Amino acid sequence: MKINVQHVAGLAKLKLSKAEEERFSSQLEDTLETIEQLNEVNTDTIEITSQVTGLENVVDQDAVHPSLTQKEALSNAKNTLNGFVVVKAVIEE
Repeated sequence: MKINVQHVAGLAKLKLSKAEEERFSSQLEDTLETIEQLNEVNTDTIEITSQVTGLENVVDQDAVHPSLTQKEALSNAKNTLNGFVVVKAVIEE
């Protein structure tokens, strides 16, 4: 199976040297051959597995907890203005 590596590289906005083009062409061909072999495996009797740990809903529940007041949150800021931290500009016009 011949792959147009320059076309694929162009889609990814990559510039390849001739050596890279040859190396990647070989690697992509090997990868596609492996995928073709995997496609031939009969998996009709295999149950779909999305994860193997058995864990379910391991995300912590959202809950309201006491927080800092605005005064406490700004207490270590070097410079504040109207309840906000003032920092140097990072974008120049």
